[in-house]
Amino acid sequence: MEEKKNPKKANLKDHHSIKHVLDDSVTEIVTSRGYVEDVRMSNLRLVMGTIIIVVALFAQFYKKKFPENRDFLLVCIALYPYVVLNGMLQLIIYIKEKNAILFTYPPKDSFTSTGLAVSSKLPRFSDLYTLEIASADPKSISANQPVQFTKSVTKRFTKDGILVEGLFWKDIEALIDEYEKEPKKSK
Repeated sequence: MEEKKNPKKANLKDHHSIKHVLDDSVTEIVTSRGYVEDVRMSNLRLVMGTIIIVVALFAQFYKKKFPENRDFLLVCIALYPYVVLNGMLQLIIYIKEKNAILFTYPPKDSFTSTGLAVSSKLPRFSDLYTLEIASADPKSISANQPVQFTKSVTKRFTKDGILVEGLFWKDIEALIDEYEKEPKKSK
């Protein structure tokens, strides 16, 4: 028996809502093509965030009151959560993740050894949605050249804010096909 899917709806006056619906659809399309999501980076961020919270809670509920625990508080504030760990977390987001919405492993039965890094942009006050598919490991010998498209979101949604999935799926499928095709060897 076929499942009936609910249409994806966005608030057309909120660009974050529009981007969220589009990004969710992109993730669904890419994973339906046999790419498995790589959640290691998300897990690392969660672990680091948990450590930051634990250190902050430990500093907050330390046995001694303020004048006596001043040195301990300074160490907690300066070294762990606020400077070192938070700085590392921001560095990871800035260097590795950038605008990525999805990292994947390579598909099974594939000759490539690298997955995908899918990034998107929808600037504020703009209707142009940019989607880029690149290698998760651009330095790999099996990495293909990144591909991208920029299209208006105005043709992707109805007046009620419902995503026209068929049209959007075709665009994403074509972009994935373009990325996956073998690069032409120059003579």
